Amino acid sequence: MINTQKIWFNGEMKDHDEAKVHVLSHVLHYGSGCFEGIRMYKLSNGKSGIFRLKEHVDRLFDSCKIYRMEIPYSKEEIMKGIIETLKANRLESGYIRPLIFRGYNQLGVNPLNNPVETMIAAWEWGAYLGEEGLENGIKVCVSSWRRPAPNTLPSLAKASGNYLSSQLIKMEALELGFQEGIALDYSGNISEGSGENIFLVKSGELLTPPMGSSSLGGITRDVVLKIAEDLKIPVRFEIIPREFLYLADEIFLTGTAAEITPVSSVDNLKVGKGRAGEITKLLQREFFKIVKGENKKYESWLTVLEK
Repeated sequence: MINTQKIWFNGEMKDHDEAKVHVLSHVLHYGSGCFEGIRMYKLSNGKSGIFRLKEHVDRLFDSCKIYRMEIPYSKEEIMKGIIETLKANRLESGYIRPLIFRGYNQLGVNPLNNPVETMIAAWEWGAYLGEEGLENGIKVCVSSWRRPAPNTLPSLAKASGNYLSSQLIKMEALELGFQEGIALDYSGNISEGSGENIFLVKSGELLTPPMGSSSLGGITRDVVLKIAEDLKIPVRFEIIPREFLYLADEIFLTGTAAEITPVSSVDNLKVGKGRAGEITKLLQREFFKIVKGENKKYESWLTVLEK
């Protein structure tokens, strides 16, 4: 069970066991919700900082716009609610989950007559794919499940229903003895992981699929792109065929939960030397400097909590 004491629910701070929804809520039957995953880090100066809070809240509102969910709070109120939730749970670091969802009024595919509700929770959470994976890499497979085609489910919305696809990818990978699965897009080219964007390194260049390959516009993905620009590492946005996974010098996954996690093998074929490559390690080092407040250029990305 998630270890959290207080949850911000429709503008009020509730005890964990009191934050409840009705069993006939629209979101339970039709997946009509949008959410974010945000991290707060313990900074080198002893304070705590929420990483890219504004960008995450912007994406939350964008996702809801696609699904015509009018959020009953402003962006500023949501950000304030996140800070209040972190303080109420006395966290110095952790994971934050805001969720906007359609509640209960009536059932039926049409969601528009149901209220839009809001909750924010936060809890301690370490490395999503394990500390060992963060250090030495994880084993992945190419999933038999593909990402939705364009004009079916919008991949740029971080919507609850989209993660039914992610569940299938993740469960299949685990059942086969891997730690993560890589999905292909509607054309059979590389898309993303079950909950992460993907980067490949070949001959000193970074390659990543475009958003048109049915992948989410990741905020950590954007961080990597900016770090690569600082380090003069060339980046190419390309449609990438599946077999390139077997030819890459390095592969890594990115996401708020996954951070920057190297891939050691794909379908039991070793990637490079079978451990984190030099470019991956360089990007990791720079990433963790940023999230710990050690890079002045990006200090505006951290919303520092006052005691």
